[in-house]
Amino acid sequence: MHLKESLKILNREIVACELCPRLRTYDREVARVKRRAYLDWDYWGKPVPGFGDPQARVLLIGLAPGAHGANRTGRMFTGDRSGDFLYGALYETGFASQAESRSREDGLVLHDAYISAAGRCAPPDNKPLPEELARCRPYLEREIDLLKEVRVVVLLGAIALRSYLGILRDRGVIKSMAKFKFVHNRVHHVGPGLPALITSYHPSQQNTSTGKLTAEMLRDVFEQARLIAGTR
Repeated sequence: MHLKESLKILNREIVACELCPRLRTYDREVARVKRRAYLDWDYWGKPVPGFGDPQARVLLIGLAPGAHGANRTGRMFTGDRSGDFLYGALYETGFASQAESRSREDGLVLHDAYISAAGRCAPPDNKPLPEELARCRPYLEREIDLLKEVRVVVLLGAIALRSYLGILRDRGVIKSMAKFKFVHNRVHHVGPGLPALITSYHPSQQNTSTGKLTAEMLRDVFEQARLIAGTR
């Protein structure tokens, strides 16, 4: 089966997922009540699939959709300040066709990058439960298996790092997660022929508004990803 068709099938399964009742109830309620600024929006209110270039050499993994961002728009990191910050950096480093991401129909295209997440539903207080992440993990695993050109995985936040390392550990690729410390813009080499990992602070408003993560710091992450991956 063609790669694009395989990803479409996977994404349809993600959108239809009902494995986590707490999250599905929360996301539907957010979509029903809405935020005042978005009362004229028809919220997505469903699990959010991955997005990007099927031939990507760089895979980004975030935490989960934002309640009034991706849960509203239906596309990862789209419609909130986290997304503005992320896509700005991706645009400046040549991975995105534009610096803003407002809706699924805004024309944004990713070049040599694919965006996924540890969780596909917006969690209350941005805190998915361990069992919810575990139920969601097979979707990420299938993406990893389908995206065969990936040379670098950018892990946005500690939860994304743990989720990815958990997959490697359970597959016998690594013996322990302990040596992979979470440090911003740290490169981790897993082994010959395997994607390198780059850990980065998540572009959450909490991190960007306090200066813990600046635009320059995030841009440096993707400049390094481009260099390692030898992107087109």
